[in-house]
This record gives sequence, C-alpha cells and structure tokens, in this order.
Amino acid sequence: MGCIRVGERDGRVIPGDGQTIHRVAAPVLDDRFVLSYLGLPARAPVAARCRRVLVFGHGSAWPPPPGAAGPARGSPLMSSTLRPHRPSALSRAGHPVPAERRLRLVLRLSAAVLMLAIFALDTFTTLEGAVAVLYVVAVLLVARTYRRGDIVIAAVGAAALTLVAYVDMHGTAPFGAQTVRAFVSLAAIGIAAVLALQNQSAMRTLSDQAMLLDLSHDMIFVRDVSGRITSWNRTAQEVYGWPPEDAVGRRADELLKTRYPGPREAVESELLGTGRWEGTLEQTTRSGSTLVLDSRWVLQRDRAGRPVAVMETHTDVTERKAAYAALVRSERRYRRMFDASRIGVVEQDWSAVRAELDALDLQDAAAIEAHAAAHPQFIRQARRLARIRDVNPAFAAMLGAVGTAYPASVDDLLGESDRTFGEALAAFARGDAFHEGESEIIGADGRRVPVLFAITFPSPEDGDANVLVFVIDNTERRQAQDALFTAQTELAHAARVSTLGELTASIAHEVNQPLMAVVTNGEAGMRWLRREIPDLPEVESAIARIISEGRRAAEIVHRIRAFLAKVPVQRQRMEVASVVEEAARLVQHELARERVKLRVDIAAHLPAVDGDRVQLQQVLVNLMVNAGQAMASQPAPRMVTLTAAPASDGQVAIRVHDTGPGIAAEHLARLFDPFFTTRPQGMGMGLAISRTIAEAHGGRLHVESEPGHGAAFTLLLPTARPDATT
Repeated sequence: MGCIRVGERDGRVIPGDGQTIHRVAAPVLDDRFVLSYLGLPARAPVAARCRRVLVFGHGSAWPPPPGAAGPARGSPLMSSTLRPHRPSALSRAGHPVPAERRLRLVLRLSAAVLMLAIFALDTFTTLEGAVAVLYVVAVLLVARTYRRGDIVIAAVGAAALTLVAYVDMHGTAPFGAQTVRAFVSLAAIGIAAVLALQNQSAMRTLSDQAMLLDLSHDMIFVRDVSGRITSWNRTAQEVYGWPPEDAVGRRADELLKTRYPGPREAVESELLGTGRWEGTLEQTTRSGSTLVLDSRWVLQRDRAGRPVAVMETHTDVTERKAAYAALVRSERRYRRMFDASRIGVVEQDWSAVRAELDALDLQDAAAIEAHAAAHPQFIRQARRLARIRDVNPAFAAMLGAVGTAYPASVDDLLGESDRTFGEALAAFARGDAFHEGESEIIGADGRRVPVLFAITFPSPEDGDANVLVFVIDNTERRQAQDALFTAQTELAHAARVSTLGELTASIAHEVNQPLMAVVTNGEAGMRWLRREIPDLPEVESAIARIISEGRRAAEIVHRIRAFLAKVPVQRQRMEVASVVEEAARLVQHELARERVKLRVDIAAHLPAVDGDRVQLQQVLVNLMVNAGQAMASQPAPRMVTLTAAPASDGQVAIRVHDTGPGIAAEHLARLFDPFFTTRPQGMGMGLAISRTIAEAHGGRLHVESEPGHGAAFTLLLPTARPDATT
C-alpha cells in the first residue's frame, strides 16, 4: 500500500497512489471505516499501512454512488494534516532495502563510530572535554537520515558520553574550567539537536507541500520575478511534456509561448498591486498543442515586501472551452434560424399545462374530451396556461406586432370558436411528438389570420418548457383558392357562352344555305312571273324548290333541337348514290352562279350506309360549297369532282376534289378547329360540324392538299349493318 488519505468531516478519501479520489461526508473516520472503505482486511493495522492523513474541505453525499468518478481537476484543497511516514508492511516483509535505507544505515554507523572516537579522545587524552564539542558533528551527520529518533538518540548518546567522560576524568572535583567546557559541549549538542529537529520538521513540511503540488491535477510551477522557472510539478511535466530538468531555469513565457488575454504589462501590474491574478490564457505544449487554461497566480514576498517568486496554477479547460464554444455556436445557429426564418416560430412553455393534466389525471384524449364536456371552461383555462416565451420576427409580422409586446399566452392568439387547441392538447397528453392543423389567429389589430401550424413537443427528458410551434400564414393561399374558384366559375360561364355561340353559329351556318336557296328560287320565280308571258311551269318549279328548301331548313332546326335534347340519331339504311345525287342537286344553282362545273362519278353497286340522310347531305353540301368558294377568284377552270367508291375495310369513300389553289400547309393542322377559317366572310364552323357528323356516323373526314393543285376532302363511312332499316 502506498499511502492512504482519509478525510474527516466533509472530507474525502484518496486511496492508493492518489489516482482515484472519492468524496465522503462522514463524521470522524476510524480505522475500521478506512480499511472497509479501501477494501483492506479489517484486522490490518492502519498505522502499518497509512503513511499520512489529509483533511479536505469538500462535502458531498455519502456513500458515493457506485462507480463515482473523482473530482474534477483543480478542486481546491482546503487544509491538510500529515502523519509521519512509516515503513509499509510490504516493505518490511522482505522487499529489497532501498538505497535510501542503506544510506541511512551508513550515516548511523558513521555517527556511532565518530561518537566512539570522540569519547575515546575525550576520555584517554588530556584535551579535558574540549573535544566533546565534536559530538555536534555526529548529531548533524545523523540528521541527514531525516529521522527524528536518530537525532534524539544521537543527541542523548552524545550527552551521555560527555558526562561519562567528564566523571571519569574529573570525578567529584570542584566546579572549574573543565566543568564549563563540559556544559558548553552539552549546550552545543543540545542546540545542534534542536536545530536539526527544526530543520527536519521544515524539510518535511516542504517535502509534503511539494508532494501536494505533485498530487494536484493542475499544472503548477513557481518562477522568480524574472520569469525563470524554479519549480515544476508532476502534472506540469505530464501535460506540458517537459521534465523538470528541462523546464527549471527557463523563462515560462518563452517555454510555453504564453498568450495573454490582454497586455502582459497589465497582468503584471495587477499581480504586483493585488498579489494575485486570475484569467484565461493560452499556452503551447512540447508537442505543439495549444491549451486553453484557467490561470491563477500568487505573488510571494520576502520579509521586506519585495517580490521573490510567483506560483502559477493552471487548469486545462480546453475541452470545456471547446464544448462551450460549440454550445455558443449551436445557440447562435438556432437563434439565427429562429430570427431569419420566413416561417413564424413561437416558443411556448407547457409546463403548467402538464401540471394541470397530471393534477386532474387526464392522460388521454378521451379523458380530456370528457372533462372538457363537463367543464366547458377547461380548454380556455389550458390555453391560458400555455405561456408564450418568444416569437420570431416572421410571426411578429404575421400578427402585426413588430416592435410591440407579443401575446402572453395561447389564449391571446386564438379566437373564441377555435377547436384546434383541444386536439393539440390531446396529442400532448398522448405523448405525441408532433401535431399539425389549420386555424386562425388574432392579429394585433383584431384581424383574423388563417394559418397552418405544426407543433413539436419536446421529449420527456427535455421537459415541456420548450414547445415550438411553426406557423405559416395561409392568407395568400386562401385568397388564391378563392381566386381560383372565381376563375373556375367565370370559365364555366365562358364555356357556356362559347357553347351557346357555337350553337348559334352552327344553326346560322346550317340554316343559311336553305334560306339562300329559298331566296334564289324566289327571285327566279319572280323573274319568270314578270315576263310578258309568264312562264308558269318554271314558276311552279321555283316554288316547289322554295318549299323543299324551307322544309330542309325546318328539318335542320329540328335535328339540332333533337341533338340538344339528346335524342338518338335517326339512322336509316340508304344508298350512297341517292345521297350524293340529292346533295349535288342542292348546290347545283350555287355552283352555277360561281361558274363552277360539277362532275359526279358514282361507282356501280355501292353498298348502303347507315345514318342521318340530312346530316350526310349537309356534309357533302358544305364540302362542295367550300370548293366553289375557294375557286371563286381564280381565272383557271373551276371544277368540282364528286366521286363515290368502295374503300378498304368495308367502307365507302365519298371524295370532293376541286381545282382551286389548295390549302396552305400551316393551315392543315387547324382546318377542322371551330371558328378557324381562311376566308374573311367565313365562320369557321362548317368543317368542324362536318367532322363531328362524320365521327357521329362512325366514319372519318380528312383532307389532302397540295398548294396550287386543289384540295381533296374524303368522307369515309362504314357500310350499313344487315339488320339496318331502309
């Protein structure tokens, strides 16, 4: 066992070699307690194992918790009481005798031999006691063993030998000069012994103090007023990296490359003025590492008050400073995010809410709901208990409270009709970490701000004092939704108007041709009647055509009304040749007026088709009229060829080909779009209606055109089903 250090009241025990330190708060410790605490046999004598007892002023709970670590470096040592060192039991049980013991034995033997020699000279020579003064040398020689017993034994032995020699030489002779010499020798021996004992005590004190410095977990060194190191403890050696022989004698600032928080002169001035200085500085170790140290300096003065030495104590706080700096950076980063976020953030304290729920034993949503139903004011009370600790600028701007005090509680934010806080309270009681919803908050001017919010509840370890609520102003989104709804309404109205326009245009387009035919035939009939001899057969024929066109117009209107009323198409089986010939007759007069020749070529034995005769005739009439109008301004021969022939896949192809200028390539893609036309007087509805009719009959209408070589429209119609009616 090396040494045992035992604390008394509010002290601590340092077992073994001092590596582990435990604090104790116990009354006066007896040997049994010490041995039990240190795990030693109960019968082992403490005196045989204990080298010294130290008393410290720390207080803490006893017994220490299992695995308790020792105190931090730099724990202040309040006071100490030392016991004399005694050889350990292990050392006396057969371990090799150290060199110190051999030296001690040599000194004892040398002193004994010297004392015997002095006794012989004093007894058997005529020096008559003067030589007895030399016993002082033996006492001083024994004093180098640093043993109090050796000094006492040597002094007593020397005094005894002096007295023995005196009695042997002078017997009971009267008091004389020899007596004075004997007293002088005894006085010298006593003085030497006392001085040796005092020196031993001082040396032991110094040694123990030096040992305490070595036991400290702080780096401690002493320097003179010029800055040269005179003492260097073990921790300084371990931390800085220089052994004492390399550090002692060198200037501390140069060796450690000390960097002060301010001017070095100010530090020195404070030290000389107050005798102390404390601060944080940086020093560099032998390996080049930079340490941040909490430093304490104490100035030592001599009796005249002149500075003689400075003891510097340094505590390594590099890791603590780094951790603190990291904490500061983290806090600044959080604060920067908090302040710079465009999202409103509210920091709330729900500790009182938790206490209220615990007091009422409300631990789930059902219990909260039942309690709130029985106590209508409970939710309002819980809102008041949710205190607001801080808000970021974005949320303050949301409230319109920039530069003014923000609300004190959640109750000041929510309106009377809010129902979201009860849901958040239930989530909080369940232990949810997250809750979100949509609500309205009351601004500083009383306006209601629609918001989306998300609440993050801290973990149980972090408590309930840091509930973060992220809030997004939903005003623009709600306005956008309202604007979108309005736009959709307007768009629907526009669509209805557009449909109405298309319908009107379609009616006008479809009815226009029969009406024009009626007018044309009416004018022809009038001309026949105004002749000197009216040609009544021609008049009759014109009136017949007028009646026919009027009925066709009425039929068109009827079909459109049927279409609007969702009446099924009146399909019937019909011969393609008859449909084509009837359509050709309908446009015969109009083509003749435009000086357009019409050639009809119908293949023999065409299969019948199913469909609406009037609608199919309208398609063909529309294609032929368009062809005639396309050639109206060209001087070249104007020819429209109408052919009907079988096509692939059991279809019938009716083709209308003209010799006009053709259709520009950029117009082909949009040619069938409603309201698209290349003619100033056109409505752009004819081809769109024609395509719709063709598709309604299960067919297809497409165009082919090469600029300068006319255009060709082809109507493909499926052949009639065998069961179709005629």
